[in-house]
Amino acid sequence: MSRSRKQLNYEPRSLAFVNLKSKANGISSAVKRICVDMDEVMADTLSEHLRRYNETFDEALTPADLVGRGLWQVAPVDRQQQVRAFLDAEDFFEDLPLMPGAQEVLQALSSRFEIFIATQAMTVPNSLGPKYRWLQRHFPFIPPTNYVFCGNKCILLADYLIDDLPRNLDRFEGQGLLFTAPHNLAATGYARVNNWREVAEYFAGR
Repeated sequence: MSRSRKQLNYEPRSLAFVNLKSKANGISSAVKRICVDMDEVMADTLSEHLRRYNETFDEALTPADLVGRGLWQVAPVDRQQQVRAFLDAEDFFEDLPLMPGAQEVLQALSSRFEIFIATQAMTVPNSLGPKYRWLQRHFPFIPPTNYVFCGNKCILLADYLIDDLPRNLDRFEGQGLLFTAPHNLAATGYARVNNWREVAEYFAGR
């Protein structure tokens, strides 16, 4: 068998996003799978983005100023490049604050569900290493084989997806849960959870 053929046979076994519905590593397909977004769901990305923006431009924006819109829509055109540059900084994703309750609830859920972390890291390539290390530090009970660093979340095949972006839920075939963030407060038509306590309550009887 050629080396390229061996590589093709290896990758589907090692990448978490390939057919999450199938049986793998002896785990029955009857076990429900939950995919969880990182930014604004597990990690408080917005607070860090606002901190850097306010310090750089001597502003005092708060999450309340972003109801129904993102920082991109609030920042003047001449600041757009810097708003993106904050995300591209090597240290931006390294030490993000945790969303309250995320660790405790996910650890409890991991005893009954398969937990996969699904983040659009490919939209910010510099985030790959910092996100990996952040997950290892704060969520050691979730194995790295269950990290899905992707670009388009339409590839996900799981039973549930917890995400703050409505567009990601629109393309998801399972049950989507919209995690409340300032930018999505006007979104309707989704099952919504406002915090991790509500996530725990939602899955309590499932």
